[in-house]
Amino acid sequence: MRSGRTGSLGVTVLTVVTAFLFALLPATRADALPAWPSVSQGATGTDTTTVQYLLRHHGHGIAADGQFGPATRSAVVGFQSARGLIADGVVGGQTWPHLIVPVRQGASGDAVRAAQTQLNAYGAGLAVDGQFGPATDAAVRGYQSSHGLAADGLVGPQTWQSLVGGNGGGGGNPSGYSLPLDRGAVGRAAYGASHWNANPAVDLIVSYVPAYAIRSGVVDHYSSASCGTGIRLLQPDGSRFVYCHLSSRSVGDGVSVAAGTRIGTTGDTGNSGTPHLHVEIRTSGSVARCPQPYLLAIHDGLTPPSLNSLPTSGCTA
Repeated sequence: MRSGRTGSLGVTVLTVVTAFLFALLPATRADALPAWPSVSQGATGTDTTTVQYLLRHHGHGIAADGQFGPATRSAVVGFQSARGLIADGVVGGQTWPHLIVPVRQGASGDAVRAAQTQLNAYGAGLAVDGQFGPATDAAVRGYQSSHGLAADGLVGPQTWQSLVGGNGGGGGNPSGYSLPLDRGAVGRAAYGASHWNANPAVDLIVSYVPAYAIRSGVVDHYSSASCGTGIRLLQPDGSRFVYCHLSSRSVGDGVSVAAGTRIGTTGDTGNSGTPHLHVEIRTSGSVARCPQPYLLAIHDGLTPPSLNSLPTSGCTA
């Protein structure tokens, strides 16, 4: 009897300890993922191309040209009707979960091309060849690690939603660039607004949302009484993108990141006044430049102007 009680106690203790350890593991909650974007007729860019590749996977013979025209809308309506969805021709929150296809190493075809297209929006530099080989697997795992997802190499529902709903593919960002916030977190006008005291900077009014690397670079943890918890994203020529008032950082000091990598969470630290993200661009010699033309170009899917060509005053759209 004594031996039996000891065995039962051991099993109970092991179960409790195991549960405790699993509770310590990070998990990505559904409410922490970005919202699915809304893509409809007239849209262009990465998300449209992704929609087209996924529709092709489901048997719709359309071109994956990044142009959401009548043929793509007709295919979307047909897809929606066949699955009992509202057939409005808009690929939004009700349609994306039905359209995406889980893919992992060894898979091939248009669903893989869709995943490769999204990964390239975050700087992966993959050949969009429809072959899920080692390079694509490494890109997926790297993306998952940098975005707080389980790095299992499976492009499943959470990874798809993070890729498509995150900043990288939204609206057709130019390759190698990213908005500092999820597309839809603020409107276009916010990126062109002047700073409250006319400084060469922009304040984006958001509360505790993901912040992303505008360009690839080296993360420099930076803090001051004014900036609070901050990050300087260092560029090879001595320029830097400055993020202030973060509530937390998501990457280590000295880590190299690609454009679109989540680097922190916005907040209200330092001399803030209200939760927001303060963004500056500084070139060599710590010259403060207007970020508005640069961020608006990215928002509009255009290659932004060189940092040294940005004005130092009159910062507005």
